[in-house]
Amino acid sequence: MGKTIEPTPLITVITPTHNRRETVLRAVESVLSQSMSRLEHIVVDDGSTDGTESALARIQDPRLIYVGAKWRGANAARNAGIERARAPLVTFLDSDDIYMPHRLERTLTWFEENPVLQVLISSFVSLKGSRITNCVNPEAFVSPAMLERTLVGQTIFIAGSAITARREALLAIGGYDSDITRMQDRELLLRLARRFGAQLSRDLDWTKYNSENSISGRRDGYVEAYANLMGKHPHIAHAYPHIPPYMISRQLIADILRGRIPEAFQGYMANRSSKTLGYSLPELMQG
Repeated sequence: MGKTIEPTPLITVITPTHNRRETVLRAVESVLSQSMSRLEHIVVDDGSTDGTESALARIQDPRLIYVGAKWRGANAARNAGIERARAPLVTFLDSDDIYMPHRLERTLTWFEENPVLQVLISSFVSLKGSRITNCVNPEAFVSPAMLERTLVGQTIFIAGSAITARREALLAIGGYDSDITRMQDRELLLRLARRFGAQLSRDLDWTKYNSENSISGRRDGYVEAYANLMGKHPHIAHAYPHIPPYMISRQLIADILRGRIPEAFQGYMANRSSKTLGYSLPELMQG
């Protein structure tokens, strides 16, 4: 992490991390070895105690910027990165994921060929143990209304590392919501959807590693997270009255079929206590 002033980057990559030294080093390597070089990679360390800072300090590349402080969670860390970004385009990479070599070059091409484009959602390869899944979105521009509907119904593949947006668009909506700990990428996109819509890309340009302790890989607390998301966007339950009860009942049924009865009950009660949802059993059965 040298002091040399480089040309203004074309794109900023933001990686929040906390005590994931080995995987963040892998993530950084995948960024610095990209096929295009005019980039900056901001790693925002949310109070790691595992030697992350010293490990990153050994990387002598001025494009790597380490920001170390207590940012009160990954979303606040992402927002700190957005504030510091020098490039007009901002994209994200979770500390346990990696980019494929042409990720940023392909991303830049989308925005260069579409000057009015504000948001891009790419496709990715998901790894969980020995299971490999290609999560491929259709290649299409999705209008604001349709993007909102697909996000609520979870009919497209999204994850934090799939999102690229113009920095000004992210600042205009206030960045990530620091109160959200799950479904934060979906919540961010819901606010972006109201203004911009998004381009979906079929490019499989990064790899998602689903670790045992990753938030995205957990199924417990799903209904609580969904209820929290709907609480942030209460108009959705009225605009799409059949989607929220369907999403909740689907998760409860999945828990029951897996023998996760306590989790199903906890999810049902989280739904009942939600001011936005509060569906009864008959209403969920109709969903």
